Amino acid sequence: MRVLRAAEYKSMPWKNGGGVTTEVAVSPADAGLDDFDWRVSMARVEGSGPFSQFAGIDRTLTVLEGEGIVLDIAGRPPRLVTRATDPLSFPADVATAAALIGGPITDLNVMTRRSRMTHSVERLMVSNPVEIRTGTGTILVLCLNGEVTVSGIEPVHLGPLDTLLPGPDTASLFVQPTQETTLFVTRIRGISGND
Repeated sequence: MRVLRAAEYKSMPWKNGGGVTTEVAVSPADAGLDDFDWRVSMARVEGSGPFSQFAGIDRTLTVLEGEGIVLDIAGRPPRLVTRATDPLSFPADVATAAALIGGPITDLNVMTRRSRMTHSVERLMVSNPVEIRTGTGTILVLCLNGEVTVSGIEPVHLGPLDTLLPGPDTASLFVQPTQETTLFVTRIRGISGND
């Protein structure tokens, strides 16, 4: 079981140079923007403009802070993404432009290489103890706000923006919040035997 502390996340320029992203976790470890199997990151979006494109990658975007964003994805009808809407999944290798609706936002980005991996992102509002089944593959639990204690093989404490990666021997996580807290649960699975 690994705890990734928000203070230890690595920041780097966006692929298109338009801003800065904060990398939460990547696989393989130390993979770059062109050779990861999966990547979880947060970005501060200060202005409207085009998204970076990533060949062969699927992406899910979730708004963590701010009013929200309107995405124009390859000419499809515009999609509004706010803190209240479900995470939005779309291909990261098509032309995508973003328009802020009320100032800067911070978003959570989950990306997986389409030929090897799939992923899902779920927002959980918790005010009482809850059990999270881990299943197969990789799971990441990001605590947006508040504080929680997570019991699996051993209890760990998560503060704001900390992330837990339980090991493969952990079948369930028991989450005890100190107050109403928002968690983001990302599940990543390999395709055809890929881990």
